[in-house]
Amino acid sequence: MIELVEPVVGDAEHDRIASVLADGQLADGSTVRSFEDRFADYCGTDHAVATSNGTTALHAALVACGVGDGDTVVTSPFTFVATANAIRHVGAEPVFVDVDPTTFTIDVDAVAKIVRRQDVDALVPVHLFGLPADMPRLRELAAEYDFALVEDACQAHGASIDGELVGSLGDAGCFSFYPSKNMTTGEGGMVTTDDDEVAARIRRFVDHGRDGTGRFVETGHNFRMTSIAAGIGLEQLRRLPEFNNRRRANAETLTERLAGLPIRTPGTPDDRRHVFNQYTVLTERREALADHLECRGVDSGVYYPTPVHREPSFSAVDADCRVADRLADEVLSLPVHPALDDREVRAVAEAVRGFYRE
Repeated sequence: MIELVEPVVGDAEHDRIASVLADGQLADGSTVRSFEDRFADYCGTDHAVATSNGTTALHAALVACGVGDGDTVVTSPFTFVATANAIRHVGAEPVFVDVDPTTFTIDVDAVAKIVRRQDVDALVPVHLFGLPADMPRLRELAAEYDFALVEDACQAHGASIDGELVGSLGDAGCFSFYPSKNMTTGEGGMVTTDDDEVAARIRRFVDHGRDGTGRFVETGHNFRMTSIAAGIGLEQLRRLPEFNNRRRANAETLTERLAGLPIRTPGTPDDRRHVFNQYTVLTERREALADHLECRGVDSGVYYPTPVHREPSFSAVDADCRVADRLADEVLSLPVHPALDDREVRAVAEAVRGFYRE
């Protein structure tokens, strides 16, 4: 079976784990600090703070940006539920606006309509499937209407707009290192920011509210990353450009070989660099195509079968998101990960083409 997701972990990661085990500092420590420093350098930000996963990264970033009880946070419904859960965790309420039918990222015009008619405390745009949202226009709205801008970059490590990497484009950027992401630590997360105070608040919040003197000055959580995870992350970050280049090459091959079929392949605006956490097509015959692929040894997946505003836990939130509803019925993700060799990428494309020949 050609798997939809296959983390690339090798001897270097094993050696890092062994080194951490030998050192004996298994929890938060110097290895985590090194990972934070290198991730900040990679993203071009002044700070990076490691967390236990992508959800806690979002949670901590929102708290640090001053979002709390009774606040309103605009976000996309076409995302993993963690985006909206983090908003609820800080006591705020999500407002879902629809997504752009071409990029699947949040519709800037829809955001503009919302912020013009009601007070908004924060916006969480999602860089979906590895494609950045339209951050230049969203930054203009944030400046004009004075709300916090927290990037959900959990699927977009290394993606960029006009050469600026995601994670450096808002007040804070949040990353996940789950095994399906462009780089992994098993579980883990990171928040990037240029704001000294936001970084200091996050560091306190993820460590039970402890300040630099060791006093517990506020209520926090234990959202810390382990040194084992950070060790894996250091090696994965070193290889991230290689991983992303392979994903982009695989995506280019798929797009070329799927041309002319009655499906829509991913597009990328000229100013953005897509890193293809997922290669997602649109087809009105999704279930039949997925069954066909499985019979030919090709895995596929649906991200996401239910928009968040349709989930039972958020069904009370009033939202008119017709594009997201349609996408949920038609999206299908194909293997694009860097463990694929050229033969396997061609086999994925040929299996899709075979479906339309039958």
